[in-house]
Amino acid sequence: MKQPKVTVVDVAHAAGVSKSTVSLVLQGSSLVNETTRAKVGAVIRELGYVYNRSAANLRQSKSKIVGIVVNDLTNSFFAELAVGMDMVVQSAGYIQFMANSAENPDRQAEVIASMREHGMAGLILSPARGTTSADLRPLVDSGIPVVLVARNVPGLKVSSVVSDGHAGAAAAVRHLVELGHRRIAFLGGFNDTAVFDERMRGFRDALVEAGLDASDELVISSAPSRAGGVAAVERLLSMADRPTAALCFNDAVAFGACDGLRSARIEPGVDFGVIGFDDVIEAKTAVPALTTVSVDPQGMGRRAAQLLLKQINSGDFEPEALVASVRLVVRESCGAAQRMKREAVTA
Repeated sequence: MKQPKVTVVDVAHAAGVSKSTVSLVLQGSSLVNETTRAKVGAVIRELGYVYNRSAANLRQSKSKIVGIVVNDLTNSFFAELAVGMDMVVQSAGYIQFMANSAENPDRQAEVIASMREHGMAGLILSPARGTTSADLRPLVDSGIPVVLVARNVPGLKVSSVVSDGHAGAAAAVRHLVELGHRRIAFLGGFNDTAVFDERMRGFRDALVEAGLDASDELVISSAPSRAGGVAAVERLLSMADRPTAALCFNDAVAFGACDGLRSARIEPGVDFGVIGFDDVIEAKTAVPALTTVSVDPQGMGRRAAQLLLKQINSGDFEPEALVASVRLVVRESCGAAQRMKREAVTA
C-alpha cells in the first residue's frame, strides 16, 4: 500500500513548530535560530520530506495572488495606502492577500512565508521597523518580484515607492518660520528608521537655513501614533524654553499632539502651531483642520501596485526607485488663519 505523502504540516507537527517556521527553514531564512533549524532539519530527514522547489515555482508563476504587508493598519495612512493598492490589483484581475506586521519583523517573516506557501505572484511591502536586507534577501533571491512602499530597506536592490520626506519637512518648517515661530520642535516617530532620518534632515536643514536652533532637545521621538503624540507633547511642555510650534512625524502624532495641548489648556492653531505629515482623510475634518504635508497615500499605493504588476507581467525585476512629490496643505492647526486675522485688524 502506497504511503501518504509527507507534507509541511506533518513536519511542523512532529517538530512542534508552526508551518511558517518550517517554510522559513526550507527557504534558508536567517530569522530561524540554529537550535530550531537543526530540530526541523532532523524531522525532515526522519520523515523523508522532499521540498519540491520546481513545483512551488510553477505554482507561483501561475498565481493570481499579490501579497501586501504593511506595518501598521491602525494608522490611517497605511489603510489609505492599502486602498490605493487594492484599486489597481483588483482591476488587473489579481487577488490581494493582505497582512499587518504590527512593526514586528518576526510576524512579518511569518506572514510572508505563509504567502509564499500560497504561491503569491509578487509582494508589496512596507517594512516593519528593524527589517534588514538580510531578512528579505532569500525572498528576493527566490525570484519573487518585490516592491517596497513608504519605507526603504538599505542595501536591498528592489523597486520602491517613497515620498520626498526631506522636501516636505523643510517646507513645513519654512512655513512655521514665516508665521513668526522661532523655536520649533519635531515630535514623534522612531529615530532608528530611514523615513524618520529623512524627515529629520529636512527639519534641521530648514532651521539652519533660517538661523534657528536645531539642537537635539527639540527632537522628541515617540511611537508614530496618536498616543505617541500625546506623550511627546507632555515632554515638550515640561521644557524650560518651550517651543511655540511643532512639525509632527505624521498626522497620527499631530492629532495626539493637539489632544495633549488641549489637555494643558493650550489651543492648537491659536496658542501653538501644529503641522502633520501624510494628509490622511481625517486631516481635513479635524478640529482644528490639520495643516499637513500631503503625500497622497492612495496615489502611492496605486503606483506601488502598478510597478509590481509591471514586473510580474514583463518578468523584468530591474529595480526602479520612485520618489513621490509632496506639497504643504495649509489649514488651521498651524495658526495661519489667526495671523491673517491679526494682520487684518492692524491694517
